[in-house]
Parts: sequence; structure tokens; C-alpha cells
Amino acid sequence: MATLAAKALKLASIEAEVYRGKSVIFGKIDFINLLPFHVFIKRYARSTRFYQSLHYHKGVPSALNREFAMRRIDAAFISSITAKNCRHAGVGIVAQREVLSVLSLPNADKADADSATSNLLAQILNVHGEVLIGDKALRYYYSGGEHTDLGALWHQKTALPFVFALLCTHNHTDELRRLSRAFVAKKIKIPYYMLMEASRKSNLTPAQIIHYLKFISYKVGEKEARGYKKFVHEAKKRGLNPPLSSIRYS
Repeated sequence: MATLAAKALKLASIEAEVYRGKSVIFGKIDFINLLPFHVFIKRYARSTRFYQSLHYHKGVPSALNREFAMRRIDAAFISSITAKNCRHAGVGIVAQREVLSVLSLPNADKADADSATSNLLAQILNVHGEVLIGDKALRYYYSGGEHTDLGALWHQKTALPFVFALLCTHNHTDELRRLSRAFVAKKIKIPYYMLMEASRKSNLTPAQIIHYLKFISYKVGEKEARGYKKFVHEAKKRGLNPPLSSIRYS
């Protein structure tokens, strides 16, 4: 009993030190690939002080990259090309092979304004066309349109997974580490009402959402880290510096 009490006291003191009564601003991307994380954080947060401190700041990846670099948000999934100097705990948005939601269409060359990493990935892979990411890419994929899947092409050329984003933080490293371990250890089941809401917002069917999520993983282990390191190396070698390359997150 004394040992349990001591552990509880230590955890409470850690949380008090982490939060100090301040709000935690979390950058939220409303793409389907993060639906399992949103389900998890809602359940996880209710059992911690994190829930009482959490506030969302919504945006697309390219916008949240800037907000995070300017310290207007405390934590977010940051595009991998701009995340190499940030603090993270081994959680990201990963495609082992196909990704379905990062495509190049056979049109004139055009970058996706919502993206940072995917536009550079197309350049590294020497793929010409219109880059399309996120839920709009999924709608195009399920419509049967002609495309090149950039995740699949990366794996074909490297035999490695591709890390599209990393869960980063400025100051809340202890909580992020605990949260990350719990997230990747748990199989997330999407509640029916959240699945239907995601379907309504994205104009994808529930079956399409469930099918798509089978292609997304979140643990950044040794093999994923090798894929990420290779991507950063290839970008640097080609002089494709990220727009926030001069900003350090520590």
C-alpha cells in the first residue's frame, strides 16, 4: 500500500510540474488517418489531468507546422520533413507500403498546399503530376481515378516504410511519452457514432474508412526510423530543404 501511495504521489507531482495549471494546445488535423488517435486521446485524456488542460487548435499539416514552430501550439503531428529537430516519442503516421491518401495524379505538376512532406516525397521519387493528400485523395482513390501511390512507390524503391508525420511536443515530454506508449500498445476500436460522423464529414463510406485504416500504422520503431532517416537524407542530398529547416524545436 505504501509503495502504491508513493507511486501515486510521484505521478501527481509529475503532472503538476508538467501542467502547472496551464492549458495544453494540441494541433488537430481532421484527416481520417488520425481518427484512431482522436478516439484514443478522448478516452485517455478523461482519466488524467491532460483532459482538463487540453484544447484543440485545428489546421492542415502545413499550417500546423508553422503554428508549432512559432510555439502557438504545444503538441501536434508535425510533417516529417520539418520534424527532425523536435521532441517525439516514437509515434507518427506511417505507411508500411501503400498509403492510399498520398497520390500523384496524371495532371500538370502541382503541389498540394496542405502538404509539406508529400510534395517533397514526389520530387525525391521523381514523380510528375498533381500531388493530392488527405481525405480528398481518398475520395479520388475510391472513385477509381488513375494515380501513383507515393507510399507504395517509396517502398518499391527502398524496401522501407514511410513516416509522413511525427507526434511532437515542446515541453510536455513526460506526458507525451506515456501517451505514446499507451496509444501504440492498444488496439483502437472506432465507436459507431464517431465512424458515422467521420463518414459524414469526409464523404467516405464507413467501409471505405475501415478499409483505409488497415494501411496506416503509428509506431515508429527501428525499421520506420530507418525509413525516416533515409527520407531526410535524400531531401538534404537533393537540396530540398524544408521551409522550417532553420527552426529548432528544442
